[in-house]
Amino acid sequence: MSTNTAAGAAPRVMHAPWPPEVVQAVADVLGDTDMGLTGGEIGRLLAEVRVPDPGANLTKRIRLGQALLSRQGQDRAANCVIAFIAKAMTPVRYRERPDVFSLRQQRLDEVLVFVGMRVNDAGVLTRLRGAARTLDEAAAHASSIRAELTRRGTHPAVIASCRTEVLMRNPFHASLEATKGLAQRLREMTSADVDGAKLVDATLALGASGMPLVAINALASASDRDEQTGFATLVKGLFVMYRNPVAHDPRSQRTVTDAELLELLTTLSMVHRRLDKATARRGP
Repeated sequence: MSTNTAAGAAPRVMHAPWPPEVVQAVADVLGDTDMGLTGGEIGRLLAEVRVPDPGANLTKRIRLGQALLSRQGQDRAANCVIAFIAKAMTPVRYRERPDVFSLRQQRLDEVLVFVGMRVNDAGVLTRLRGAARTLDEAAAHASSIRAELTRRGTHPAVIASCRTEVLMRNPFHASLEATKGLAQRLREMTSADVDGAKLVDATLALGASGMPLVAINALASASDRDEQTGFATLVKGLFVMYRNPVAHDPRSQRTVTDAELLELLTTLSMVHRRLDKATARRGP
């Protein structure tokens, strides 16, 4: 970091250039097809931070990456990248879309941790104690549930069921939506029209016939049948622990911590992966 002082002006802090991979990763986040800035927004923000625009004929990610890398190389400083992020993350832009702010903030933090920075809730870049060197360190520094779920390779069905609640940092409702998502998948696999423990009994339990609607193995041996029963008991326990209490208790009386949520979602991810390979049939 250095300073550049013009006559009569306060010293300007010059930030060392960021690795090209980090700058492009920032462009990938802010130029994302679904949740990134629009092409028009990119053009306006580049103009506001006085970074030449390589042209709207490029994809958003390439356009933004080229613009920031070119200006960073010219300045020999990362100031243009920092200024663009700050403009893009100004909270007032998200007054009607707070979930989008949270998503971009968390995804940027997963990148910026490699240069020892993060975006705070005011949209301002702040320093961390140090930069991450590995993916494990990045996940720890980012302190993002979404980042950790990504690192663990969590099943897409789990992410899809509680994406908004995770982005809004709401573990209480995320745990409810994730378990509801599992219940919905069982209903879709079997056409069962019940919920909770009754749903598990109707779809996963061996029952009198010994042939559940959803079988996670061949049920060819006593060990297979024990595994099926254990799986059904596990799913029923998850519903009893998280689906029922969270659905009925007020938030003030039922606390779900970030750590507990991660453990729950990891367990649900395992359940969904077993269902991926299960044999399912429609009920009567």
